[in-house]
Amino acid sequence: MAPSPLTPLSFHILLSLVRGASHGYGMLKEIEARTDGREAPSTGALYLALQRLEREGLIGPAADPPADADGRRRYWALTSAGRDAARLEVERMASLLDDEAVQALRGGGARGG
Repeated sequence: MAPSPLTPLSFHILLSLVRGASHGYGMLKEIEARTDGREAPSTGALYLALQRLEREGLIGPAADPPADADGRRRYWALTSAGRDAARLEVERMASLLDDEAVQALRGGGARGG
C-alpha cells in the first residue's frame, strides 16, 4: 500500500485513472483541467511519478485500453491497491476538512480572536 498521505501529483494521477485507463498526456491534461491549470506537472515529473506508482503496485499497464487507443502510447490503469490508496487519501482529506478549525476558516464554525 502507498504511504499516506500521497503526494499531490500521485493523488492526481490516481484520480485521473478512476474512470478508466489513460496515457500520460491524457493524465496531464486531466490534471490541468481538474485544477484549472494551477497544477501542471512537467512531463518528466509525471513519468517519474508513473514509474514510482507502478513500482509501488498502485498502477499498471492497462489490460483493456480504450477502443480508440493510440497504439503508440502506453496506457495505464489503477490496480486494486491503487483504488484503495486513492479512497484512503480521499477519506484522510475529508477528515481534515471536518476539523473545527477548518470549518471556522470556511465560515461555518466558531471564530477565534
